[in-house]
Amino acid sequence: MGDFTQTNVAKSAVRELAVPIADVTAFNTLIQSILTTNPFGCTAYEVSGVAQPPVGKSREAYTARVLYEDTEARTVGYVTARAESVAGFSAAKTAILADTGLATAIGGDPVNSAEDERYSVTLKCHDATGEIYYVAFSRDRVTVSSYSDDAILATIETWADTVPALA
Repeated sequence: MGDFTQTNVAKSAVRELAVPIADVTAFNTLIQSILTTNPFGCTAYEVSGVAQPPVGKSREAYTARVLYEDTEARTVGYVTARAESVAGFSAAKTAILADTGLATAIGGDPVNSAEDERYSVTLKCHDATGEIYYVAFSRDRVTVSSYSDDAILATIETWADTVPALA
């Protein structure tokens, strides 16, 4: 019977942010900046003859929470909505906040709970060496995963040090 032979060493590293990213607009601006400027120096490549971007979103999710408060500002209920885009997140939150029937059913006034919002995007990156790795962003951390070349982490860390929101 054959043995498994290690073919590479995939690493991961996490940066915990001192302060969560302020809101979905700041988060989306950060992600769009990466997609537009490619600060990691990634390169385009092909998979089965199909061109792939140097950096692309492989996954994203946005979660809103709306609290319902009674006349004494006590929480009597809440609604959580998850969407796969910023537009869906914003539309869902707006709809929930405007839904008077839902507010009546729960028995309170709707209030956006911005501190409970969650955002996450995972970027798939193709390094010039041919290595594919991932950079996952959430409101309070950045995770680099599936890389083996330490130069990849050094490049991302150097870039992140220049972004105030990622301190």
